[in-house]
Amino acid sequence: MTDKVVVITGGSRGIGRAAALAAAARGYRVVVGYASNQAAANEVVAAIEAKNGKAIAVKCDVGSEQDILALFKAADAFGTLGALVNNAGIVGASIRVEDMTAERIQRMMAVNVTGSILCAREAVKRMSTKRGGKGGVIVNLSSVAAKLGSANTYVDYAASKGAIDTFTVGLGHEVADEGIRVAGIRPGLIDTEIHASGGEPDRAHRLAPMVPMKRVGTAEEIANAIVWLLSDEASYVTSATLDVSGGR
Repeated sequence: MTDKVVVITGGSRGIGRAAALAAAARGYRVVVGYASNQAAANEVVAAIEAKNGKAIAVKCDVGSEQDILALFKAADAFGTLGALVNNAGIVGASIRVEDMTAERIQRMMAVNVTGSILCAREAVKRMSTKRGGKGGVIVNLSSVAAKLGSANTYVDYAASKGAIDTFTVGLGHEVADEGIRVAGIRPGLIDTEIHASGGEPDRAHRLAPMVPMKRVGTAEEIANAIVWLLSDEASYVTSATLDVSGGR
């Protein structure tokens, strides 16, 4: 058990919600970052508090640096930061690269890449032993798309996750001797609402036969991997990304 604070971006639904509940069950005080759905974020907080956990919901669009600064300020008031789960991310509608607008690509990178890097910046400032911190863990959510490329679907999303894979390696090396571990998770086809936001709510189930295990994954299965990486059981794991994809 721990009384450290974990910041989870995109914590109101899907993988973020499952990670929030799993981290709380292991004693973390959870800061649930959410972009717009306050009711969903409040429901996560209520679910954690119902089991005697501690959590707060903080509005944060990770595409905004001001929102990120406010998120970490709220976390500071809540306790000592011990972990960050860079989970917030967006997909766009399925489209080929030749039809993409600059605005779509910029928004994708602002949220999925710049937002994750800025959140990590704020976490390192607080956790690095070189800066008087007590160490900690950063878990970045990538995607198997980073290795598959997502042709004819969302190459921009896949590229953004490729950037996250490289970022996990580089930041991990940078802070390895400052008490901070940085690891990534590449989910495969997971049954969450993100597919609906891309215009294809049934996408995961439609593609399930392509997965070697012949099924979609659950948000809880990803959350279990996240909390393992956050734990001391993963104490020698850094600059590494774990595929949790049923073999896809």
